[in-house]
Amino acid sequence: MDFPALSPSRSLQFPTNFVGKPKTQFRILLGNAPSGCKTRRRTLTSLSALNEQSTSFSVSRACTDENDQEPISLNNENDWVHFVGIGGSGLSALAMLALKQVKRSMSSSKLSTSLLRSAIPKDNVEILHANSVGVPVYKRDCWLEKLTQGYNLIAVSGTHGKSTSASMLAYVLSAMGDDLTAVIGAHVPQFSGKNVISGVSQTFVLEADEYDGSFLKLSPYIAVVTNLDWEHVDIFENEEAVKSSFRRFLNQIRMGGQLILCGDSKQASGSVASIGVISVPSTERCEGHSYKITTYGITGSNEWHASSISLNSMGGTDYTLNHRGFPVAEICLQIPGVHNVLNSLAVIATTVAYVNDESKFYNTINHLRLHLKSFKGISRRFEMIGRIHGCHIYDDYAHHPTEVRAVLQAARQRFPFEELVAVFQPHTYSRLAALKDDFARALSDADQVIVTAVYAARETNVWNVNGRELAASIVGPLSEYIPSLGVGYMQEPHRDIVVLTLGAGDITTVGPKLLNELQERLGRN
Repeated sequence: MDFPALSPSRSLQFPTNFVGKPKTQFRILLGNAPSGCKTRRRTLTSLSALNEQSTSFSVSRACTDENDQEPISLNNENDWVHFVGIGGSGLSALAMLALKQVKRSMSSSKLSTSLLRSAIPKDNVEILHANSVGVPVYKRDCWLEKLTQGYNLIAVSGTHGKSTSASMLAYVLSAMGDDLTAVIGAHVPQFSGKNVISGVSQTFVLEADEYDGSFLKLSPYIAVVTNLDWEHVDIFENEEAVKSSFRRFLNQIRMGGQLILCGDSKQASGSVASIGVISVPSTERCEGHSYKITTYGITGSNEWHASSISLNSMGGTDYTLNHRGFPVAEICLQIPGVHNVLNSLAVIATTVAYVNDESKFYNTINHLRLHLKSFKGISRRFEMIGRIHGCHIYDDYAHHPTEVRAVLQAARQRFPFEELVAVFQPHTYSRLAALKDDFARALSDADQVIVTAVYAARETNVWNVNGRELAASIVGPLSEYIPSLGVGYMQEPHRDIVVLTLGAGDITTVGPKLLNELQERLGRN
């Protein structure tokens, strides 16, 4: 299909509403009620703004008897919304958004100084007390369901890459002139709200998490699936269970909506195919379903694909963007790694689908080129902590073998001649027990590996597994088990070396400690 070349304008006109009704209200729900909720005690609290100028809100009770819908007024300064586990990266974004949309919120967390991803047990004292006095308690999926109603929801899902893809998409759309709302499960340095944007347009970009079925109540206009992998092994028994959950999610896509799919992910493509959807151009509809599908990836069979991938002068990645087999632009990224090429392709495919105007095709691509180049990434994703002499220290959230492999590949791309030292903290016993051999193979891409004790999070070690076993199973690089998170292992900082702290637990504190110790020992660079 031919598109006219247009000079870029300062902003683009984004769709106003695909929902079929004007967005005159927003509703915020506190968490997620369990499916099959039947008791009055566990009712759903929602706060509904009557209009943009109003300071009055109402509470309605849902997930109970359909007749139990009598609103309760929440319009004075003594009204509160209480978040349990505000330290969680996902819930903190919802709390920040609530602060902008309701008058007051309270929160609690065991560790409030950083964003942690953790589940709240049922025996949490605040939850027990709330239940005892009849205060509604809900998980986040029901909150997200109502929070996103009335918006053109773009839900970015996938086992890996959804935080970066969602934040990159929100950053690009915002830079292109869309005053959107976004909720991301990670800190985004280029967002003034850290992990949230609160705008007034119809667009809502959401990082849609599969953990505990959090994304299954969403009704996206556009759903993005970056990839599928067996993850959250404490929730999903096997890979098929993950696929099953994503099939249910895809069935939530609105009529006339779109699916943006990584065609390189066999698991993702297989999950789609298993519910009767095939990879077809976005101008065609999927047989048996009411949404369109667009694929992206590295291979040329995808509608959008990257070729001529190379390292650039910023330490990031350049590539040629191809659409249906024809080159359309040269893309430059600050962030390294093939996985970030895929993340940017997801953003490109989603943006073009969302703008949905063939006459503005090249105009849209030009905007994408400009703003993708300016995107700096998100915290804890190959994040530079510092450098002293020849020692570079980076931190990454990687806690799955696929993620470990991806970040080591990115490190090799940026530092092809330096020695890579991976300091890995396994996250949860269940994940280590299920994926220990995969971890060993992934970590073998480093030159030296240090494995710490397991970060237990919400678990006890019923699997009788530990970090020592993982260190012993790594073939190739020198590997050792050091249970504590001390920094005494760094003895030769003068040589060219890259230290990568990897994991979703408190391993993130090691990099700054190491940098400080080296600065005190050797003097500031």
